[in-house]
Amino acid sequence: MVNSVDESKLSTVLDVRVHLSVKLGFCQMAMRDVLELQPGAVVQLTQRAEDPVGLYINDKLIALGEVVVVEDRFAIKVSSMVEGCD
Repeated sequence: MVNSVDESKLSTVLDVRVHLSVKLGFCQMAMRDVLELQPGAVVQLTQRAEDPVGLYINDKLIALGEVVVVEDRFAIKVSSMVEGCD
């Protein structure tokens, strides 16, 4: 629980914009293979389809979740917060 002193300090940063990103997975490729990529190429990631994706703020992992579709856009349904971030 945040006390009133902390709330006044916190209010000064609540409107600061941060970079939020989602990491779906990764792979390692030789530069030769990267240079040969063409439209329509499929790059297989290490992540399995059922694995949670990472939700990052400024490159710091804060939560895990699953990819969902809301109307015509991808979204993330948060399934758990990373310890130390809640």
